Amino acid sequence: MFDPYKLQLDDLKDRDPKYLETIFSIGNGHFGSRATDPLKPTHDGGTVINGFYESSPIIYGEQAYGYAKNHQTIINLPDLRSIQIAEGDGQFFATEQLISQTLNLKTGIMTTESTLTSPSGHRIRLALQAILGQHRQQAAAFRYTLTALNFSGPVRMAKQLWLDAADTQSDDPRLARSVQTLNFTHSANESGQQVVVTTDRSQLQAGIKIDAPAKWELTLDESISNSFDVLAAVGPIVDAAVAYPELALPESFDILAEDAQTYWNKTWANGNVEITGDDALAQGIHYNLFQLNSSAGRDGLTNIAAKGVSGTGYEGHYFWDTEMYMLPYFTLTNPTIARSLLAYRYHVLPAAKKRARELGVDHGALFAWRTINGEEASAYYPAGTAQYHINGDIAYAIGQYFAATGDFAFMRDMGFEILLETAKFWANFGSWFTVHGESHFGFFDVTRPDEYTAIVDNNFYTNKIAQHNLQLVVAVARAFEKAGQAIPLGVTESDLTELARIAKGIYLPVDDALKIHPQDDSFLKKPRWPFATTPKDKYPLLLHFHPLTIYRYQVNKQADTLLADYLFPDSISDSQTQRDYAYYEPVTTHDSSLSRAIFSAVAARLGMAGKAYAYFTDTARMDLVDLQGNAADGLHLANLGGSWLSIITGFAGVKYTGAQLSVTNHLPEQWESLAFIINYQGRVLKFTLTHGTTIASLEFGEPIDVVIDGHQRVIS
Repeated sequence: MFDPYKLQLDDLKDRDPKYLETIFSIGNGHFGSRATDPLKPTHDGGTVINGFYESSPIIYGEQAYGYAKNHQTIINLPDLRSIQIAEGDGQFFATEQLISQTLNLKTGIMTTESTLTSPSGHRIRLALQAILGQHRQQAAAFRYTLTALNFSGPVRMAKQLWLDAADTQSDDPRLARSVQTLNFTHSANESGQQVVVTTDRSQLQAGIKIDAPAKWELTLDESISNSFDVLAAVGPIVDAAVAYPELALPESFDILAEDAQTYWNKTWANGNVEITGDDALAQGIHYNLFQLNSSAGRDGLTNIAAKGVSGTGYEGHYFWDTEMYMLPYFTLTNPTIARSLLAYRYHVLPAAKKRARELGVDHGALFAWRTINGEEASAYYPAGTAQYHINGDIAYAIGQYFAATGDFAFMRDMGFEILLETAKFWANFGSWFTVHGESHFGFFDVTRPDEYTAIVDNNFYTNKIAQHNLQLVVAVARAFEKAGQAIPLGVTESDLTELARIAKGIYLPVDDALKIHPQDDSFLKKPRWPFATTPKDKYPLLLHFHPLTIYRYQVNKQADTLLADYLFPDSISDSQTQRDYAYYEPVTTHDSSLSRAIFSAVAARLGMAGKAYAYFTDTARMDLVDLQGNAADGLHLANLGGSWLSIITGFAGVKYTGAQLSVTNHLPEQWESLAFIINYQGRVLKFTLTHGTTIASLEFGEPIDVVIDGHQRVIS
């Protein structure tokens, strides 16, 4: 019987080993383990620690002031799964056939079964179970079960903290560069091994410890299973100048499995999504939420990399992906993790202030477009640093978190300062100008979310998100006053008045002829991309055409103006959004994995059921069908969060402010029902949507007013 909380090898068409390493990877926010063949470790497999990186200088053909100075590349550490098995005479077993792989989404246990064969023809069945601690985030455990199929006798085991430092340089900007500047300190005794890895340039170190000796021997009897466990600890990231701490191994495989089980029980209880009527999509959303939880940093010092901890793609960098596509899930299901993810941005705020000064803005902060340590690591500033909208994206996420939680302590300690510093940046970065005799405030030479158009004036999305950032400072200041608290950081009434004045003046035009929001001042003047004569094998465009070729045309990599329409439904009418959708959909390639989820959610809100469902089916199983063609390099984490957004904000029509939560039923006709759980204002609420009916129940907390399908109801 099909179980939508398990992923099986037979559920996938692709059998490429690198792809399977990604899909069956497991993580806990601190580190991840790719699902490698344990007898054949590769440079693509191994252990990835969130935030553990090495720096290297960016070499430019022509240098200029303010360019990003250093690459930051996440490090692939020794593979915890790898093992060598040899016959008594020294001949090694190799994997003959992969029999099965299973990822249990309710327990977090990943199981691999395979048959092994030796040159002499002896065969063994190997079952490997892997589990990572979720509360004990440094811990991992691996259970190996060997069954001799056609012989009896001794086998020699060898388990070493092995690393392939092969050079894997590529012209694909989505891949990580190889790291050659690592130092390894290895120690071993009869009870176990430890390796400490130190980086030359970033001066960080991290360690791995296992309780297995380098070599030992077992005696196998035909058809009788023999099991042994290997316990591991993957240590914290520390400064290279200090002595590395002693790593604590877990007590046992079973105790660690209980740790993980407790975590996953709570995760599903507080944020599950259940689809009735399509098992494949139900499995897809469960898988996506499992991997989203597996990749989120929980310590306030790390975030969510573009590939999570499932691989080294995009060099382990953090982007706007977190705040726009992934953090909304945690805000409404696990506010503690959401707070930690936002705390990371506060942690790197000093670097953001410094970056603003480098860009010639004397006040405020500008967050790095791609980074690990807070410093800009994008070597191509037109599609990197120029995406100033990241400031507004972070501010928007803080506003949503505050609206959902009412967490005044966070706002006073961290959130309000981020809002204020990003607002100061907008106020000092933008300029007043005149259009048709009216004074407006705008932003020049910016790059929008759609990276297929760069360095333009008055991108609609950027202007809208900046306006919201400025308005949010005023709104939160008033919330402090209403709560009887002083406005933090000495902000005065005149400060708020000036921010409100700028926000009101921000340029947000509608084209007179087309009645749509122009994506920027020049977009509508350009010719459309020649889609009819572009072969399918030339997508994504960024890998086949010079950026300057792409920039000359009307072509979108992903949702841009439509993303603004999605984020601000209370200030942009449905009729306006409908016109924008009709215009921009035909020029959007969806070359970015971030795109389809927004098109799905907006279509659902507008009643375009067919489009909404078609785009959603692509998001729900994007990596499980390898829609983007590069899942081997790591999962598309933003899309994982985007699939949840498609369901919750699209099909369920969830919208909220600090004062009001609303749900609007857009259940697809293909489903029998949809049920989901969210956390809002200290309540745990469950909603069940069927055709024509929306039922709400309060699982925890005080009664609350909720607008359901246009009618206000008290849920108690």
